[in-house]
Formats: sequence, structure tokens, C-alpha cells
Amino acid sequence: MESRREKERQRWKLERGMTQENPSRPADLRILILGKSDVGKTATANTILSRNVFSAGAQSDTITCEKQDAEVSGRNISIIDTPGLLDAPLYKHFQDELKRDIDKCLEMSAPGPHVFVLVIRLNGRYTEEEKNTVKWIQKNFGEDAVRHTFVLFTHMDLLKDESLDQYIRKSPDLQSLIDSCGSRFHSFNNQHRNNQNQVTELLEKIEQLIKDNGGEHY
Repeated sequence: MESRREKERQRWKLERGMTQENPSRPADLRILILGKSDVGKTATANTILSRNVFSAGAQSDTITCEKQDAEVSGRNISIIDTPGLLDAPLYKHFQDELKRDIDKCLEMSAPGPHVFVLVIRLNGRYTEEEKNTVKWIQKNFGEDAVRHTFVLFTHMDLLKDESLDQYIRKSPDLQSLIDSCGSRFHSFNNQHRNNQNQVTELLEKIEQLIKDNGGEHY
């Protein structure tokens, strides 16, 4: 049975004429960034675009949905940076605000994001919210959203001599999350923004995800 959120999303599309016949050409690649506060979502968005175009709030994180367009490696890209939608304490008693922010993010990524990039801070405390991320994404964006979800680890420099694979294997919960997202993951060191190889590799992995999904966006 079609979920209530999916019905609302389809109704919202129809109301705004978001069909394939819409003459306005969307970006070749639409990326919606998710994660808790202070994991490096905004820094990641700026690293992908190779410049400081996204703003941050007083707590060094995005305070509202924000969209930026740019050409990166020959691709027309739209990135939608989001507030800490996974921050349970923030939204626990404000479900209407959560729904509003989610709907705004989807509106900015119309006709739909190609990928949800889930940002997780390495060597940070892996919280209950992050452990339940897949369920959260399915509940708020629909069952199908997980097929479009990609995990990106930030603060790669904190691992020192340990490999990313070793770090993931140490945590059954983290390994389970990666498996649920089709073993799609990458890492960034946002302190080394001049290293565009990490961006190129991310975009190539995202393009493979899109190919695996038959070229469809969410």
C-alpha cells in the first residue's frame, strides 16, 4: 500500500506541474545531503563544489535548507544542504517542523534527488539516531529512498594509521548500515579541499549508483 508521505509527494508534484514535460531542465546530478549536526555536511558540500558557497549557522552547521548549483568535472550539479534532520532532540517535539523541512528539501531537489548522501563523522560517537538511520530514511522519505542512499564519512584524517574498512568492521552497527545502503560508501578529508581526487571518486561512485538504479532519480 502506498505510504501517506508518498501520496503527499505525488500530489505535491502534480500541483507544481513537475512532470517529464516540464520545459525547465533540472541539473544532471541532484545531491541531497543528510546527517546530524556537526558531522561536516556543509563542509562536504563546499568540498564537492570546490568553494565556500554554503553558509553555516552559529553552531557550525546549516540552519535551514540551502541549494547551490555549479558545474563540477563537466557535470551540472545541484546540492541541497540540510539542517540536522537526524537530530532527535531537536525534532522530538516538533514533528510538524520536521515534515516542513523535509518537504522543503524535496522541493529544492525537484523533480527528485538522484542520491541521498548520508554524512557520518569518523571517530565520533555513533548515536542511536545514526544506528536507526535506514528506518528513519524509509519512514520520512519512503521505502524506495534507501536504493538512492550513499554513506560518506568525514574527518578521514582522524583514523591515522587505521584503514576505513578496518574502522567499519569494528562496529557491527556501522557494518549493518553500510550493508543496508548497498555497500556504497566513501570518505572525505574536508581539510584537504584541493584534493579533487576524493570528489572525482565520489561522483563516479554516485554515477554507478544511478546506473544501478536504471538512471532513475528518487
